[in-house]
Amino acid sequence: MPQMNMVQAINDALRHEMRRDNRVVVLGEDVGKVGGVFRVTQGLFDEFGDDRVIDTPLSEGGIIGTAIGMALYGLVPVPEIQFSDFIFPAYDQIVSELAKYRYRSGGEYPAKLVIRTPTGGGIRGGHYHSQSPEAQFIHVAGLKVVCPSNPADAKGLLLASIRDPDPVLFFEPKRIYRAAKGEVPEGDHTVPLGKASVVRKGQHVTIVVWGAMLYEALDAANQAAAQGIDCEIIDLRTLWPLDIDTILTSVKKTGRVVVVHEAPKSCGLGGEIVALINEKAFLHLEAPPKRVTGFDTPFPYTLEMEYLPLSHRILPAIIETARY
Repeated sequence: MPQMNMVQAINDALRHEMRRDNRVVVLGEDVGKVGGVFRVTQGLFDEFGDDRVIDTPLSEGGIIGTAIGMALYGLVPVPEIQFSDFIFPAYDQIVSELAKYRYRSGGEYPAKLVIRTPTGGGIRGGHYHSQSPEAQFIHVAGLKVVCPSNPADAKGLLLASIRDPDPVLFFEPKRIYRAAKGEVPEGDHTVPLGKASVVRKGQHVTIVVWGAMLYEALDAANQAAAQGIDCEIIDLRTLWPLDIDTILTSVKKTGRVVVVHEAPKSCGLGGEIVALINEKAFLHLEAPPKRVTGFDTPFPYTLEMEYLPLSHRILPAIIETARY
Protein backbone atom coordinates (compact mmCIF):
# COMPACT_ATOMS: atom_id res chain seq x y z
CA MET A 1 0.00 0.00 0.00
CA PRO A 2 1.25 3.53 -0.72
CA GLN A 3 2.48 5.79 2.08
CA MET A 4 0.41 8.95 2.48
CA ASN A 5 -0.07 11.81 4.87
CA MET A 6 -3.57 12.95 5.86
CA VAL A 7 -3.75 15.65 3.19
CA GLN A 8 -2.98 13.09 0.49
CA ALA A 9 -5.37 10.50 1.95
CA ILE A 10 -8.30 12.94 2.08
CA ASN A 11 -7.53 14.14 -1.43
CA ASP A 12 -7.42 10.52 -2.60
CA ALA A 13 -10.81 9.85 -1.00
CA LEU A 14 -12.41 12.87 -2.65
CA ARG A 15 -10.93 11.99 -6.05
CA HIS A 16 -12.05 8.36 -5.75
CA GLU A 17 -15.62 9.25 -4.83
CA MET A 18 -15.92 12.00 -7.45
CA ARG A 19 -14.87 9.49 -10.10
CA ARG A 20 -17.28 6.87 -8.77
CA ASP A 21 -20.31 9.12 -8.27
CA ASN A 22 -20.86 12.13 -10.49
CA ARG A 23 -23.30 13.59 -7.97
CA VAL A 24 -20.41 14.43 -5.62
CA VAL A 25 -19.37 18.09 -5.78
CA VAL A 26 -16.82 20.08 -3.76
CA LEU A 27 -17.33 23.72 -2.86
CA GLY A 28 -15.71 26.28 -0.58
CA GLU A 29 -13.30 29.19 -0.34
CA ASP A 30 -10.26 28.66 -2.60
CA VAL A 31 -10.92 24.93 -3.02
CA GLY A 32 -10.66 25.15 -6.83
CA LYS A 33 -7.62 26.53 -8.63
CA VAL A 34 -5.69 27.10 -5.38
CA GLY A 35 -6.52 23.65 -4.01
CA GLY A 36 -7.55 24.87 -0.57
CA VAL A 37 -5.54 26.72 2.05
CA PHE A 38 -3.92 23.39 3.07
CA ARG A 39 -3.95 22.04 -0.52
CA VAL A 40 -6.32 19.22 0.41
CA THR A 41 -8.35 19.68 -2.80
CA GLN A 42 -5.33 20.27 -5.04
CA GLY A 43 -5.74 18.87 -8.55
CA LEU A 44 -9.48 18.23 -8.31
CA PHE A 45 -10.35 21.38 -10.27
CA ASP A 46 -8.12 20.30 -13.15
CA GLU A 47 -9.75 16.87 -13.36
CA PHE A 48 -13.41 17.65 -12.66
CA GLY A 49 -13.84 21.26 -13.74
CA ASP A 50 -15.56 24.27 -12.26
CA ASP A 51 -19.04 22.74 -12.23
CA ARG A 52 -17.95 20.11 -9.66
CA VAL A 53 -15.15 21.95 -7.83
CA ILE A 54 -16.61 25.34 -7.03
CA ASP A 55 -14.82 28.39 -5.62
CA THR A 56 -17.29 30.30 -3.48
CA PRO A 57 -17.46 33.79 -1.97
CA LEU A 58 -16.17 34.25 1.58
CA SER A 59 -19.53 33.44 3.12
CA GLU A 60 -19.80 30.37 5.33
CA GLY A 61 -23.56 30.73 5.66
CA GLY A 62 -23.81 30.95 1.88
CA ILE A 63 -21.56 27.91 1.38
CA ILE A 64 -23.61 25.69 3.68
CA GLY A 65 -26.96 27.10 2.53
CA THR A 66 -26.01 26.41 -1.08
CA ALA A 67 -24.80 22.92 -0.19
CA ILE A 68 -28.09 22.13 1.57
CA GLY A 69 -30.00 23.22 -1.52
CA MET A 70 -27.78 21.01 -3.68
CA ALA A 71 -28.38 18.04 -1.37
CA LEU A 72 -32.15 18.51 -1.42
CA TYR A 73 -32.07 18.33 -5.21
CA GLY A 74 -30.09 15.09 -5.31
CA LEU A 75 -26.43 16.13 -5.41
CA VAL A 76 -23.92 14.97 -2.78
CA PRO A 77 -22.02 18.13 -1.81
CA VAL A 78 -18.82 18.14 0.24
CA PRO A 79 -18.46 21.78 1.32
CA GLU A 80 -15.28 22.94 3.02
CA ILE A 81 -15.18 25.49 5.83
CA GLN A 82 -11.63 26.83 5.68
CA PHE A 83 -11.10 26.67 9.46
CA SER A 84 -13.56 25.23 11.98
CA ASP A 85 -13.39 28.56 13.83
CA PHE A 86 -15.23 30.11 10.86
CA ILE A 87 -18.13 27.65 10.96
CA PHE A 88 -20.28 29.78 13.26
CA PRO A 89 -21.74 32.06 10.56
CA ALA A 90 -23.18 28.81 9.16
CA TYR A 91 -24.30 27.47 12.56
CA ASP A 92 -27.94 28.40 12.03
CA GLN A 93 -28.03 26.69 8.62
CA ILE A 94 -26.47 23.55 10.11
CA VAL A 95 -28.46 23.16 13.34
CA SER A 96 -31.79 24.76 12.38
CA GLU A 97 -32.09 23.39 8.84
CA LEU A 98 -29.58 20.68 7.87
CA ALA A 99 -29.89 18.62 11.06
CA LYS A 100 -33.69 18.62 10.92
CA TYR A 101 -34.60 18.00 7.26
CA ARG A 102 -34.66 14.22 7.41
CA TYR A 103 -36.75 14.14 10.60
CA ARG A 104 -39.21 16.89 9.71
CA SER A 105 -39.85 15.42 6.24
CA GLY A 106 -40.36 11.87 7.50
CA GLY A 107 -37.28 10.74 5.60
CA GLU A 108 -38.39 12.21 2.26
CA TYR A 109 -35.59 14.84 2.20
CA PRO A 110 -32.44 13.44 3.82
CA ALA A 111 -30.11 16.34 2.87
CA LYS A 112 -27.07 14.09 2.47
CA LEU A 113 -23.79 16.05 2.65
CA VAL A 114 -20.42 16.17 4.41
CA ILE A 115 -18.95 19.37 5.84
CA ARG A 116 -15.16 19.14 5.92
CA THR A 117 -13.19 21.53 8.12
CA PRO A 118 -9.68 21.70 9.63
CA THR A 119 -9.79 21.83 13.42
CA GLY A 120 -7.63 22.18 16.52
CA GLY A 121 -4.42 23.91 17.51
CA GLY A 122 -0.72 23.32 17.18
CA ILE A 123 0.09 25.51 14.17
CA ARG A 124 0.37 28.86 15.98
CA GLY A 125 -2.90 30.00 14.48
CA GLY A 126 -4.08 31.99 17.50
CA HIS A 127 -7.60 32.19 18.80
CA TYR A 128 -9.30 32.45 15.37
CA HIS A 129 -7.63 29.41 13.79
CA SER A 130 -7.21 26.87 16.60
CA GLN A 131 -10.54 26.04 18.22
CA SER A 132 -12.21 22.65 18.59
CA PRO A 133 -15.99 23.20 18.38
CA GLU A 134 -17.08 19.57 18.01
CA ALA A 135 -19.20 19.46 21.20
CA GLN A 136 -21.46 22.23 19.92
CA PHE A 137 -22.55 19.96 17.06
CA ILE A 138 -22.64 16.69 19.00
CA HIS A 139 -25.38 18.31 21.08
CA VAL A 140 -27.57 18.66 17.96
CA ALA A 141 -29.77 15.69 17.05
CA GLY A 142 -29.53 14.72 13.39
CA LEU A 143 -25.80 15.29 12.88
CA LYS A 144 -22.93 12.82 12.85
CA VAL A 145 -19.46 14.02 13.87
CA VAL A 146 -16.18 12.43 12.77
CA CYS A 147 -12.53 13.19 13.60
CA PRO A 148 -9.79 10.90 12.19
CA SER A 149 -6.29 10.58 13.60
CA ASN A 150 -4.36 8.93 10.77
CA PRO A 151 -4.33 8.79 6.96
CA ALA A 152 -5.95 5.37 6.49
CA ASP A 153 -8.83 6.28 8.80
CA ALA A 154 -9.13 9.71 7.18
CA LYS A 155 -9.73 8.14 3.77
CA GLY A 156 -11.96 5.36 5.05
CA LEU A 157 -14.07 7.56 7.28
CA LEU A 158 -14.49 10.24 4.61
CA LEU A 159 -15.72 7.72 2.04
CA ALA A 160 -18.12 6.26 4.62
CA SER A 161 -19.31 9.77 5.52
CA ILE A 162 -20.00 10.73 1.89
CA ARG A 163 -22.07 7.57 1.44
CA ASP A 164 -23.95 7.94 4.73
CA PRO A 165 -27.60 9.07 4.51
CA ASP A 166 -27.17 11.62 7.31
CA PRO A 167 -25.29 14.92 7.32
CA VAL A 168 -21.76 14.55 8.69
CA LEU A 169 -19.33 17.08 10.12
CA PHE A 170 -15.84 15.86 9.27
CA PHE A 171 -13.26 17.54 11.51
CA GLU A 172 -9.67 17.22 10.24
CA PRO A 173 -6.94 17.85 12.86
CA LYS A 174 -4.69 20.20 10.93
CA ARG A 175 -1.72 19.82 13.29
CA ILE A 176 -1.17 16.33 11.86
CA TYR A 177 -2.20 17.01 8.25
CA ARG A 178 1.36 16.28 7.13
CA ALA A 179 2.91 14.94 10.33
CA ALA A 180 0.79 11.77 10.47
CA LYS A 181 1.90 9.33 7.78
CA GLY A 182 1.09 5.72 7.08
CA GLU A 183 -0.05 3.09 4.62
CA VAL A 184 -3.38 3.83 2.95
CA PRO A 185 -5.30 1.20 0.97
CA GLU A 186 -5.72 2.05 -2.70
CA GLY A 187 -9.13 2.19 -4.33
CA ASP A 188 -12.31 1.69 -2.36
CA HIS A 189 -11.61 1.69 1.38
CA THR A 190 -14.20 2.52 4.03
CA VAL A 191 -14.10 2.61 7.83
CA PRO A 192 -17.52 2.20 9.45
CA LEU A 193 -18.91 5.21 11.26
CA GLY A 194 -19.67 4.77 14.96
CA LYS A 195 -16.87 2.29 15.66
CA ALA A 196 -13.87 3.23 17.81
CA SER A 197 -10.41 1.69 17.49
CA VAL A 198 -8.38 0.16 20.32
CA VAL A 199 -4.99 1.53 19.33
CA ARG A 200 -3.07 0.09 22.27
CA LYS A 201 -4.02 -2.78 24.56
CA GLY A 202 -3.48 -2.35 28.29
CA GLN A 203 -4.58 -3.47 31.74
CA HIS A 204 -4.36 -0.56 34.17
CA VAL A 205 -5.80 2.68 32.74
CA THR A 206 -8.10 3.39 29.78
CA ILE A 207 -7.33 6.56 27.80
CA VAL A 208 -10.10 7.85 25.50
CA VAL A 209 -8.89 10.29 22.85
CA TRP A 210 -9.37 11.46 19.26
CA GLY A 211 -7.66 13.49 16.57
CA ALA A 212 -4.17 14.91 17.05
CA MET A 213 -4.15 14.19 20.78
CA LEU A 214 -3.87 10.46 20.06
CA TYR A 215 -0.13 10.90 19.55
CA GLU A 216 0.24 12.80 22.81
CA ALA A 217 -1.63 10.02 24.60
CA LEU A 218 0.64 7.40 23.03
CA ASP A 219 3.70 9.32 24.17
CA ALA A 220 2.32 9.64 27.71
CA ALA A 221 1.42 5.93 27.75
CA ASN A 222 4.97 5.00 26.76
CA GLN A 223 6.31 7.12 29.62
CA ALA A 224 3.80 5.58 32.02
CA ALA A 225 4.90 2.10 30.95
CA ALA A 226 8.38 2.89 32.26
CA GLN A 227 6.73 3.31 35.68
CA GLY A 228 4.86 0.02 35.42
CA ILE A 229 1.50 1.47 34.31
CA ASP A 230 -0.04 -0.33 31.33
CA CYS A 231 -2.44 1.93 29.40
CA GLU A 232 -5.15 0.97 26.93
CA ILE A 233 -5.84 3.69 24.35
CA ILE A 234 -9.12 4.09 22.50
CA ASP A 235 -9.29 6.35 19.43
CA LEU A 236 -12.96 7.30 19.03
CA ARG A 237 -12.71 8.15 15.29
CA THR A 238 -16.46 8.84 15.22
CA LEU A 239 -17.34 11.26 18.01
CA TRP A 240 -21.08 10.89 17.46
CA PRO A 241 -22.66 8.37 17.41
CA LEU A 242 -20.35 7.37 20.25
CA ASP A 243 -19.04 3.81 20.48
CA ILE A 244 -19.81 3.53 24.17
CA ASP A 245 -19.63 -0.27 24.09
CA THR A 246 -15.90 -0.27 23.26
CA ILE A 247 -15.28 2.29 26.01
CA LEU A 248 -17.24 0.30 28.60
CA THR A 249 -15.51 -2.97 27.71
CA SER A 250 -12.15 -1.32 28.34
CA VAL A 251 -13.19 0.51 31.53
CA LYS A 252 -14.67 -2.67 33.02
CA LYS A 253 -11.28 -4.29 32.47
CA THR A 254 -9.05 -1.47 33.76
CA GLY A 255 -11.34 0.18 36.31
CA ARG A 256 -9.78 3.55 35.50
CA VAL A 257 -10.22 6.11 32.72
CA VAL A 258 -8.64 9.34 31.49
CA VAL A 259 -10.35 11.32 28.70
CA VAL A 260 -8.23 13.71 26.62
CA HIS A 261 -9.42 16.43 24.23
CA GLU A 262 -8.28 19.84 22.97
CA ALA A 263 -11.58 21.65 23.50
CA PRO A 264 -12.28 23.44 26.80
CA LYS A 265 -13.26 21.19 29.70
CA SER A 266 -16.67 22.64 30.55
CA CYS A 267 -19.43 21.00 28.51
CA GLY A 268 -16.87 19.23 26.30
CA LEU A 269 -17.45 15.72 24.94
CA GLY A 270 -15.24 14.38 27.74
CA GLY A 271 -17.91 15.32 30.27
CA GLU A 272 -20.54 13.30 28.39
CA ILE A 273 -18.19 10.31 28.16
CA VAL A 274 -17.52 10.45 31.90
CA ALA A 275 -21.26 10.70 32.62
CA LEU A 276 -22.00 7.64 30.48
CA ILE A 277 -19.24 5.66 32.20
CA ASN A 278 -20.63 6.60 35.60
CA GLU A 279 -24.13 5.59 34.54
CA LYS A 280 -23.17 2.28 32.94
CA ALA A 281 -20.00 1.08 34.69
CA PHE A 282 -19.91 2.82 38.06
CA LEU A 283 -19.40 -0.36 40.09
CA HIS A 284 -16.36 -1.26 37.94
CA LEU A 285 -14.50 1.99 38.66
CA GLU A 286 -11.50 1.90 40.97
CA ALA A 287 -10.76 5.64 40.67
CA PRO A 288 -12.65 8.81 39.72
CA PRO A 289 -12.61 9.42 35.95
CA LYS A 290 -10.26 12.22 34.99
CA ARG A 291 -10.29 14.71 32.09
CA VAL A 292 -7.22 16.34 30.54
CA THR A 293 -8.38 19.10 28.22
CA GLY A 294 -7.97 22.61 26.96
CA PHE A 295 -8.79 25.39 29.41
CA ASP A 296 -11.97 27.44 29.72
CA THR A 297 -10.32 30.42 28.06
CA PRO A 298 -9.94 31.76 24.52
CA PHE A 299 -7.27 29.81 22.66
CA PRO A 300 -3.98 31.65 23.30
CA TYR A 301 -1.27 32.43 20.77
CA THR A 302 1.93 32.73 22.80
CA LEU A 303 0.91 30.04 25.34
CA GLU A 304 -0.44 27.57 22.79
CA MET A 305 1.61 24.63 24.04
CA GLU A 306 0.53 25.32 27.61
CA TYR A 307 -3.12 25.29 26.56
CA LEU A 308 -3.00 22.02 24.62
CA PRO A 309 -3.29 18.77 26.64
CA LEU A 310 0.12 17.47 25.57
CA SER A 311 1.83 14.41 27.01
CA HIS A 312 3.41 16.34 29.90
CA ARG A 313 -0.12 17.06 31.17
CA ILE A 314 -1.54 13.63 30.36
CA LEU A 315 1.17 11.65 32.20
CA PRO A 316 0.44 13.04 35.70
CA ALA A 317 -3.26 12.28 35.18
CA ILE A 318 -2.42 8.69 34.25
CA ILE A 319 -0.18 8.25 37.30
CA GLU A 320 -2.69 9.82 39.70
CA THR A 321 -5.52 7.70 38.34
CA ALA A 322 -3.46 4.48 38.42
CA ARG A 323 -2.30 5.05 42.01
CA TYR A 324 -5.59 6.25 43.43
